[in-house]
Amino acid sequence: MIIKPKVRGFICTNAHPQGCAAHVQEQIAYTKAQGSLSDKAGISGPKNVLILGCSTGYGLASRITAAFGCGAKTLGVCFEKPPTDKTASPGYYNTSAFHDAAAAEGLYAHTINGDAFSSGVKDQVLALLKNGIGKVDLVVYSLASPRRTDPVTGDVYTSVLKPIGHAYTSKNLNTDSLKIHDITLEPATEAEIANTVKVMGGEDWELWIEALKEADLLAEGAQTVAYTYLGDKLTWPIYGQATIGKAKEDLDRASKAISAKLQDVRGSARVAVLKALVTQASSAIPLMPLYLSILFKVMKEDGTDEHCIEQIQRLFTECLYAENPRLDQDNRYRVDDKELAADVQARVEAIWPQVTEANLMQLTDFQAYSDDFLKLFGFGLAGVDYDAETEPQVATNF
Repeated sequence: MIIKPKVRGFICTNAHPQGCAAHVQEQIAYTKAQGSLSDKAGISGPKNVLILGCSTGYGLASRITAAFGCGAKTLGVCFEKPPTDKTASPGYYNTSAFHDAAAAEGLYAHTINGDAFSSGVKDQVLALLKNGIGKVDLVVYSLASPRRTDPVTGDVYTSVLKPIGHAYTSKNLNTDSLKIHDITLEPATEAEIANTVKVMGGEDWELWIEALKEADLLAEGAQTVAYTYLGDKLTWPIYGQATIGKAKEDLDRASKAISAKLQDVRGSARVAVLKALVTQASSAIPLMPLYLSILFKVMKEDGTDEHCIEQIQRLFTECLYAENPRLDQDNRYRVDDKELAADVQARVEAIWPQVTEANLMQLTDFQAYSDDFLKLFGFGLAGVDYDAETEPQVATNF
């Protein structure tokens, strides 16, 4: 079949296997160009890494950095749709391409495709570690899901994106029609707040680390990191003073609780605050497409814009494996410093009220937003013939 993007609202319903592979190779090439972390003065990278949420975005970038930047063995967990008569999900193609690249360089890689929230997948991971790479020295928690089934009770929880206390109205960009209009979000109920914390908070992260520790599968000095986004004034009503904000507070709580439990192996747990990027999750959040379009224009003018792979390279070199890591007052790793630079945020805030449908392309870099969105699904990559007949099936290598 000839595979062209089928975009509906904030999702693309198909993916291109060769395009996804090219996107993975781009990130691998960037990582290898930075040189081995072990070659950098004072840096000793991870050896055995577990990545929970390994197939897209920051989780995939973490796996690439660990493997191709540190030579680490990686075990990944993801929940991706394989190809049928239709295309697979992009994360499936990404993972297949990663496995091909790892095998070509003799790097150990294993992936479990299943629900990371479930006890069954946890048991599979523990069994594989015991009979495979052994104890892990880095656990990356990068799961993004709208719902979670509690592994003990079987109850299903669904998250919501709502403000707390009062309704919130904001300018919003419809990425299909390019119409700009106000959107009002009604405040969350107490039940919705609690459910969002159950899905997006730190409970599952804690359960994973407890399971690994009980099985004696955490190496001496093991680190674990969970990813989050905080933003600044324009995004606070959605990320800070909102249901997601409560979940992020729970991540902070979990990091402290996990660190206390890891004292006997001299381990640590921290939240890492990363830059705003186009992801399948962020594209669904009101106001983010417009905010990102403005942010890209400002940061590109300064030469400071970064994608997932650049962010994670800095997380490894400036935080996780740095002698003096970049930390904030809450003991979080911070790699969002370039986005939150006072001058950058001031310019974004100045542009925000000026944007209209007539000047959208002049005042923002919506084209960069659109390009990054399509790349998530393997479209718009250089060197890929999108007019050629393409087989949606790929070799099952994980």
